[in-house]
Amino acid sequence: MQLSIERKDMDKFLMIGDKVLIKPKNPQSQTKSGLYLPPTVQQGEKIQCGYIIKTGPGYPLPSQTDESEVWKKKEEEVHYLPLQAHEGDQAVYLQSMAYEIKFNDEPYMIIPHSAILMLIRDEGLFE
Repeated sequence: MQLSIERKDMDKFLMIGDKVLIKPKNPQSQTKSGLYLPPTVQQGEKIQCGYIIKTGPGYPLPSQTDESEVWKKKEEEVHYLPLQAHEGDQAVYLQSMAYEIKFNDEPYMIIPHSAILMLIRDEGLFE
């Protein structure tokens, strides 16, 4: 999927449910012994790493209504169980569960929260 959207327009994106938008880190293109790896080998890794750009609101929770008075309909807000991942965290995730999209010729991944194996949070990163 190709989208050409300016960086400022990324604030208009809303992630749905437990989905997370990740900017992948540049993978190592060279092994420790000095051999250069082709992009197909780098993309074939089972586990990838990247930075979380946006997160969805979380898992929707069922409404807590009084079952004895079903005829009284109230406009209730949807409540969500929040995600553990936050914007700016570094995530280690399963590549097989990621969907790649491109904004301005840069790759981004959309993954479900369950595909994240580990988070690295650096509080002083944006200070």
